[in-house]
Amino acid sequence: MPTPALDHQMDNVIDIFTRKPLSELSDNKLIRIAPELDGLEMLYSNSENPEKLFSVKVLAWGLRLSGEVVGLVPWLDELVACDEINDPLNGQWQGYYDQGVDELFFAAPLHKVVELETAADYYEYQCETGREIIQEVPDTIGTHAVLSADGFHSITLKEVVSWRLLHDGSMEAMLIDEEKMLNTPVLPGDECLYAADKNDDFRYFFQHHIANKLKSQDPEALAAISLLEER
Repeated sequence: MPTPALDHQMDNVIDIFTRKPLSELSDNKLIRIAPELDGLEMLYSNSENPEKLFSVKVLAWGLRLSGEVVGLVPWLDELVACDEINDPLNGQWQGYYDQGVDELFFAAPLHKVVELETAADYYEYQCETGREIIQEVPDTIGTHAVLSADGFHSITLKEVVSWRLLHDGSMEAMLIDEEKMLNTPVLPGDECLYAADKNDDFRYFFQHHIANKLKSQDPEALAAISLLEER
């Protein structure tokens, strides 16, 4: 447990990338995740459509070192906490939504909080490095990674099989290396999986309905992709 003196020292040290105190980054570290299995969603708005709300399926719930539990969604090119989304159109988190009962709420469901806290108390890991795997959970919302080596003139869509939580609190989206695939279906933990961010061609995560539109050559989806082309 950090001492008060150390906490004070960390408060005075700012991370050059996030511009946040190291103590805050340490508190935000994920220590346990639980998949969302009941279809709960994140609602958000943006400045281009001020009268509309948009939804994204919550992938999982994460327990932070501080004890806070947050919803997690694939967003642009990383997995982020729902209340920290950073949208190019000034997107803003508006809460969580349960479509089954038409209910809007702003804190993680109690049953997920209890699940995460209980699991964190039960499992204790002794890790030598921050890159050791703590958990690997399946992707249950159909997330796709978009790969492009030519500035979006052409793209490849790859399904995300699973997500790995590492001891340093980072999350990795795992994709299939077809050349190493020996068995089907490919399950979490398979040796043919590799992290999306280790692929130089990785660009973004897309939701399954957008990926399916692209696969079916939907004109609107293709037009949207054309806007991403690096000219």
